[in-house]
Amino acid sequence: MKKSKSSKRLLASIVLSFEAFVVFFATLAAFGLKVGDSSINLPDTEWIWGIGLSFAILCILAPGVLRKPWGYYLGWAIQAAMLVSGFWLWGMFLVAGLTTSMWIWALIAGSTIDKARENYHKLMEGQEGGEDPSFDKA
Repeated sequence: MKKSKSSKRLLASIVLSFEAFVVFFATLAAFGLKVGDSSINLPDTEWIWGIGLSFAILCILAPGVLRKPWGYYLGWAIQAAMLVSGFWLWGMFLVAGLTTSMWIWALIAGSTIDKARENYHKLMEGQEGGEDPSFDKA
């Protein structure tokens, strides 16, 4: 039987890709706030663009390393960095809370789907061997 891809990795990749857009639009918001009011407690516009775009690119590249065991730790680091960004843009506390919730859901639901798929394949392999899975051998 052909090995199927991990649902956990797929769902986590979707969340990280979505976060790339979130980070880009947060960068635009920070830039607009800095240009509109230079006394606001934000770094210079060059730093805003550098940090924001680097972080968005990291969110785009992160799904590629989810097949490695440390890839999920990178995802958690991205979630933590988004939460910390709320100290500069207060709205990011809410947005990061939502995306972190999506990340947690993706990991839990993906693991559940993968385990259910594995159990289903074991059940089907038992049926192919001539065993009746509904027959209780007790």
